[in-house]
Amino acid sequence: MEYLYKTKGTCSSQIKLNIEGNIITDVSFTGGCNGNLKAIPALVNGLTVDEIEGKLSGITCGSKGTSCGDQLAKACREAFEYQKSREA
Repeated sequence: MEYLYKTKGTCSSQIKLNIEGNIITDVSFTGGCNGNLKAIPALVNGLTVDEIEGKLSGITCGSKGTSCGDQLAKACREAFEYQKSREA
């Protein structure tokens, strides 16, 4: 299932991801730091929601209270919960 997440407090404005069960694939960011936003998807594709949250939740960028990685962790959890609600 494709899921779009509008980021909050980061240079990137949106995250698009695919979720199958609890596995995340095809992550892409709109906006943000080009190199980081190529690296993050390469590192997380194929991981579970829990693994991504464990690695990225709480990471901050400069003086911001969040980061693109932190926002990705939130996006993955939100997509997972939305997917579950549609299956119920």
